[in-house]
Amino acid sequence: MANSAFDIELPLLLEAVYLRYHYDFRGYAAASLKRRLTQAMQRTGCQSLSQLQDRLLREPTLFSTLLDFLTVQVSDMFRDPAYFRALREKVVPLLRTYPSLKVWVAGCSTGEEVYSLAILLKEEGLLERSLLYATDINATALERAQSGIYDAVRIAGFTDNHSRSGARTSLSDYYTAAYGKAVFDKSLKTHIVFADHSLSTDSAFSEVQLVSCRNVLIYFDRELQDRALGLFRDSLCHKGFLGLGSKESLRFSAHSTAFSSFVASDRIFRKEAP
Repeated sequence: MANSAFDIELPLLLEAVYLRYHYDFRGYAAASLKRRLTQAMQRTGCQSLSQLQDRLLREPTLFSTLLDFLTVQVSDMFRDPAYFRALREKVVPLLRTYPSLKVWVAGCSTGEEVYSLAILLKEEGLLERSLLYATDINATALERAQSGIYDAVRIAGFTDNHSRSGARTSLSDYYTAAYGKAVFDKSLKTHIVFADHSLSTDSAFSEVQLVSCRNVLIYFDRELQDRALGLFRDSLCHKGFLGLGSKESLRFSAHSTAFSSFVASDRIFRKEAP
């Protein structure tokens, strides 16, 4: 069966994006890319990927629009509360044994996950000796994350998730609400470093005790998943922890033997000896 024009044009567009803007989406899952690029074509009024590619090469300002389609920006604070409860009850007691803590939130998007972890560590008395790295490839998303400002209508959902995560405090202790917005406490941000980092092209940059990368790998093909997991393995200290999304697994990864299952139901793994 002959490939469609879309299928032929897709790798050409991804190669053009890589050569022109140095963002590498060539290892992203094709089905997800097709869905997102179709939406981008509709938004930009392009009739084909080749037309979108032509505009991208000649209109640099259009790339930031495309980046919003290609990167995942769907999250909530304390999303999947059982995951955070498992961190609190099973992982935190072991994290307490370290004199200082480093946490990497890979693919942090607009910051909900990293603020959730900062609040959890605050509640457990560990934030003062912790540093959290929040990384993403989308500069606009990172700016929103760094602002710590969210629509007030989302707070009820955040609060419910926080409560079900085994919260020891009220979420309202950590934000100020005004004019339809909730601004999270600057004291949380003093322990967070926001940085641009690509799991496709960049390397490991620090030794950490916990990596949380949830609902990111599902958008990668197998080769890029293995690359990302290799970065996490190289970044984690011996017996460090890796948290993945509810639909993600190490089962078929080239790095599966580097980890053991720690809380299987909540996709928390532990790095083993090489």
